[in-house]
Amino acid sequence: MHVLAFAETIQLFPDGTIFIHIALILFMIWVLNRTFFRPVNKVIQSRENFKNVEGGEPGSIQQQAAEKEVTYNRELLEARSEGYAFVEKEHAKIVRAREKKLAETKAETDQQIAGEKTDLERQTADAKAAIGPEANELADRIAATVLKS
Repeated sequence: MHVLAFAETIQLFPDGTIFIHIALILFMIWVLNRTFFRPVNKVIQSRENFKNVEGGEPGSIQQQAAEKEVTYNRELLEARSEGYAFVEKEHAKIVRAREKKLAETKAETDQQIAGEKTDLERQTADAKAAIGPEANELADRIAATVLKS
């Protein structure tokens, strides 16, 4: 019994089977490139691209997020400005309506006061006219009473 079963068939010089071995090795390289090395190389290449580019894909995502934040803040500011303008417009409209109502009420009150003043002046004139003769008569009686004594 031999320790090495195939020890007799070992050849030191290559023969025609070397071309079959080379073809098998090339076929295995082609299969491994297709199934294993190409996806791994893509991952490695993308990592290299991320390292070479400033920030890489995370940097571009952060830049997009920053741009979106700027856009959001600008649109929010515009919406607030429009809201404030709307509130100011409605407030001005309400103030004008209140001032108009106040002016109408003031004019109505002025008319009532003027009417009451003329009515009071008429009543005062009537009272003076009614009291005038009585006051003269009373003054005469007082003077007569004082002179009698």
